[in-house]
Amino acid sequence: MNDPSLADADLAALVPEWIDWAAAAEQLGVTVAKVRTMIREHELAAAVPAPGAGQQVPADFFQDGLPVKGLRGLLTILHDAGFDDRECIAWIFTDDDLPGRPIDALRENRGSEVKRRAQAML
Repeated sequence: MNDPSLADADLAALVPEWIDWAAAAEQLGVTVAKVRTMIREHELAAAVPAPGAGQQVPADFFQDGLPVKGLRGLLTILHDAGFDDRECIAWIFTDDDLPGRPIDALRENRGSEVKRRAQAML
């Protein structure tokens, strides 16, 4: 189910701001090890946005010191569809069928429509 265009997406162009794991840990008030666990358990997603950069997390994944509401469920749906973290991030930041990008809908508490669209891919 992997979309080749998502795998090849220029994440640096799609995602306006990235933060490293230490900054993510600081925002969440947890350790870097906990951020690593959150990524592994699909509460967050991380990727290398540009050659030479380490793995980072999109800054828009955080709101009010927490992961954006609905992000974990959406990441689980996308991973179940065979997406890796890089493809998940590309999908979440691509303006396609929704009015706006899926990340914008999540941040505006319109996660159910995003999840419905993601489930339609299964």
